[in-house]
Amino acid sequence: MLGRDFVLFSAARMVTVIGSAVTAVAFPILMYQLTGSAAWTSLVAAFHVAPYLLFGLVAGAVADRQSRRRIMVVANVVAASALLTVPVAGNAGALHVGHILAVAGSVSSAFVWFDAAAFGALLTLVGREQVARANSVMWTATTLLGVVGPALGGLLVACTGASISVALDAVCYLVAAICLIVVARPMGPARRPGHEATASRGLGAAIGEGVRFILGHSAIRSLTLVGVANSVAAGGLTGLLLVFAVERLGFNARGSGYGALLGLIAAGGFFAAAILPTLSQRLPVGRITMAGLAVCVPSILVLSTTTSGIGACVCLLIYSGGNTVVILNGINLRQQLTPDHLQARVNTTARMAAWGGTPFGAIACGLLTKVVDARIALAATTIVLAFGLAYGHQAGLSRRDFGTS
Repeated sequence: MLGRDFVLFSAARMVTVIGSAVTAVAFPILMYQLTGSAAWTSLVAAFHVAPYLLFGLVAGAVADRQSRRRIMVVANVVAASALLTVPVAGNAGALHVGHILAVAGSVSSAFVWFDAAAFGALLTLVGREQVARANSVMWTATTLLGVVGPALGGLLVACTGASISVALDAVCYLVAAICLIVVARPMGPARRPGHEATASRGLGAAIGEGVRFILGHSAIRSLTLVGVANSVAAGGLTGLLLVFAVERLGFNARGSGYGALLGLIAAGGFFAAAILPTLSQRLPVGRITMAGLAVCVPSILVLSTTTSGIGACVCLLIYSGGNTVVILNGINLRQQLTPDHLQARVNTTARMAAWGGTPFGAIACGLLTKVVDARIALAATTIVLAFGLAYGHQAGLSRRDFGTS
């Protein structure tokens, strides 16, 4: 049994997933309604991820030194406060492009700090031997909510308006903060011999220690670099999805159809998370990652050529499964192989590198739509995936079991 505290910790994650599912629908719609521009709409996706590039290293170092619970609670409160400004501005008729991007960036910045602390907190709550199971349980539960959340979010946006719907996300962040406050067990970081000497060093030295661990570990280094290619493609797809759905599939821009597409992406993630523990017992970790990346290529290519809503749904379902396998496989391996005192630094640095491709993919595809239509820009993301597959093959991911290296 994973215990009561794990349930509360998971509940904090799940509640924010419900609210964030609404915001994931609302923010691109708000931007598209204000600008009618594919480039501006893609920029929302970039602002959701760019803060990891700015704060990931520092957040990881701080979370390995300071109270992880306090960091997570404060991050949730900051996110809620930022989100509440959207309905206020919307009701006053003062909502504008800069405001949407600022809130998207603020919420994502808060997530960086929450995420850094959560990596180590989970390991402390469940133990190293249970971390893969705990990750699978949390990912499966949150993605199951993600299947329903975007569709309901789209319906809510269509019925009440995008800016009002964002208020629900703010409430969810506050509920999550309460869940974390009532967790009984300490969430670290654990004290260890030499802690005082380590803590007295500057942030730069602490950050360097995490970076050196990643570069010196063949498994973590290889999966992180493959993850960069995965995230560039994901950024391009995410940034173009609303525009593609409107221009290519004939969906309206009011929310319900777009929310259904996001729900299908979550469904693919749910199935991938559910089967990953079984795959991990039977296949080398590197082979699983390569298979996940390979699945993404044909699904995006077919998606870019279809005008069928059903065809697009099938492609997104398959793509999301492959994408999720690559992401979750890397997280599991890092948490299993990284010492506790480096958990936040290693995981945020690796995720910063992997997720760092997302804003570049989103911006590049948004700019590409200035000279070609959305389907060609979408198909272009597979070029990056091909580079990822080539690197993975050169690194021997398909041939070696990195799980024990």
